[in-house]
Amino acid sequence: MARIYISVGSNINPIESIQHAVKKLRKHFTQLQISPVYESEAVGFEGDNFLNLVVGALTDLDIHQVNALLHKIEDNYGRDRSSPRFSSRTIDLDLLLYDDVVTKEQNLDIPRGEILHNAFVLWPLADIAPRVLHPEKQQTMQELWNNFDKKSQKLWPVEVEL
Repeated sequence: MARIYISVGSNINPIESIQHAVKKLRKHFTQLQISPVYESEAVGFEGDNFLNLVVGALTDLDIHQVNALLHKIEDNYGRDRSSPRFSSRTIDLDLLLYDDVVTKEQNLDIPRGEILHNAFVLWPLADIAPRVLHPEKQQTMQELWNNFDKKSQKLWPVEVEL
């Protein structure tokens, strides 16, 4: 069994969208850990605020199967892949970590670079996996969050029932 961490984000019907995503993740993975939900301003474009969280889980699927499943969940929920990279979306599911695997493939960059650059990924990840080591930096998620420039991105917790 592999321990995986997935970021979940949405700014189109965000409450409904992240609830749907978590329901689908529960269907496909076991022993889910679900972070608090955070609201953040759009990063890289002008748009509505996003809701974000991180889900940890166990899986028997290999890394490519997990990535394909996440894309299928997005596609089935109306994800528009023709839009620019930085744009509004119904649901965004990104595989952040797969055990301690490090891979840089065309469609699979693990550990995901956003861990180190986006508060909306790192804070919820540190919430549920504070002692997990970043496979490249060899620092825990809590250490990375403690050292993150928190003034660089606005982020705040919100109550959402999952």
